[in-house]
Amino acid sequence: MPLHRFFTPKGLYSAEEKAAISKAVTGVYRTLPEFYVVVLFIELDADSFFVGGLPRNNFLRIAAEHYARNFSDDSHKRDFMDRYEEALEPFTKGRGIDWEVQITDADRTLWNENGMAPPLPDTEEERIWKRENRAVAPEEIEVLKAQGRS
Repeated sequence: MPLHRFFTPKGLYSAEEKAAISKAVTGVYRTLPEFYVVVLFIELDADSFFVGGLPRNNFLRIAAEHYARNFSDDSHKRDFMDRYEEALEPFTKGRGIDWEVQITDADRTLWNENGMAPPLPDTEEERIWKRENRAVAPEEIEVLKAQGRS
């Protein structure tokens, strides 16, 4: 899963903007099941949000972790960052907000969905998870396959 934590001063984004940001971030992950993408907004009081030792009310810090896929090389990393920045632009640069993004590739074997290791990338099982937009247990996958729904 990609997990995105948006650290913001309280009130930086409205509920509608948060929903739109979540949709934009989810859209960056074209090949993943949508339910893999988790976006959390962590709002901090003015006395708890500092940049360079000074309080800030127009700064966004994004910390993301990738488990479902990892980048194979620097060009894929830069391509992803460009697509990510493009998706965020209306909510950052377009609003005059300063921001910082940091993405960490994490060990896929240390990730479960509903107690299950997710299917490997580009497999029939992963296509089922994507189509169903949820974690599908192996026994249910077998039923779906028997019904011709794989």
